Amino acid sequence: MNVIFAEEQTKHSPKLILSSGASEANPEVPERAERLLAAAIGSGLTLERPPDYGVDPISAVHSAEYLHFLQNIHTRWKRIPDASEDVIPNIHPDRRDCGYPASAVGQVGYHVFDGAAPITADTWESARWSANSAVHAALDVIGGADISYALARPPGHHATKDQAGGFCYLNNTAIAAQVLRSQHPRVAILDVDVHHGNGTQNIFYDRSDVLTVSIHADPVRFYPFFWGYANERGEGSGLGSNLNLALPRGTGDDTYLKALDGAIGRIEAFAPGALVIALGLDAHEKDPFQGMTITTDGFGRIAKRIAKLNLPTVMVQEGGYLTDELGTNLSSFLHGFSN
Repeated sequence: MNVIFAEEQTKHSPKLILSSGASEANPEVPERAERLLAAAIGSGLTLERPPDYGVDPISAVHSAEYLHFLQNIHTRWKRIPDASEDVIPNIHPDRRDCGYPASAVGQVGYHVFDGAAPITADTWESARWSANSAVHAALDVIGGADISYALARPPGHHATKDQAGGFCYLNNTAIAAQVLRSQHPRVAILDVDVHHGNGTQNIFYDRSDVLTVSIHADPVRFYPFFWGYANERGEGSGLGSNLNLALPRGTGDDTYLKALDGAIGRIEAFAPGALVIALGLDAHEKDPFQGMTITTDGFGRIAKRIAKLNLPTVMVQEGGYLTDELGTNLSSFLHGFSN
């Protein structure tokens, strides 16, 4: 199995985010990628650097307006007198069918839905190379690999067609799934991050060719709060192609595995040609977000269940934050899947 990663992905390094009305240290740091890469190589994976695939695979899932914004907003922001070091919104529209402002401040409010996705001078480059890693992993699988792991950092599953949020800028999971669609009529996404993959849901919500399944902590009192409920089933031709399995906070291994059985049943009924796993490791019992209590061994059990689908699989890294167990959690998942 290959681990796909480019060193440019570590350049993005905002120092602060806004959370609960206060500034706090950003937990989505480059060290996450360094620890995960060491764990992947230690688990026997072969490091492979992706080439630059350009904007084409990114624009297949994100709007041109949004991509232009991401590429240029930091330069524009720094022209504002006394602007903050990083781009952070201070206003949001209460609807999405409004006019589009020319102001940099207004566009940041339109395209960034929370204070946990600061944009630095390096964000576009790092996010673009993270997407390159996802594209390359998908092409690796199209080329015949059974499994390929995209160490995508910054992560992506909260990024919608035209919005950043929750540490995410480009939706690497969606980008990988769209690349796989070039080979397979139907592709399934299984998101095991502790947070609901609202961006992935947004991108495929009205499509029947990509099944989106997310197992996550109940958003009624947990980020992202407004998305991830059971009644969100898709719309139009996509009705029935979105499944949200919201679990109580504190859920442990056995309850999680029961929910996973339901997710796997839905994927089997969809009969996809390939699978994308949005691999969040932040459901761990010691993760700083404290959403669930999955053990290190539990990640291996989860992976083993998913592997029984016997599908060509792209693993795309999502959450999982700094703890002593972060690397061993990845190793447990990789070994569980491979074995």
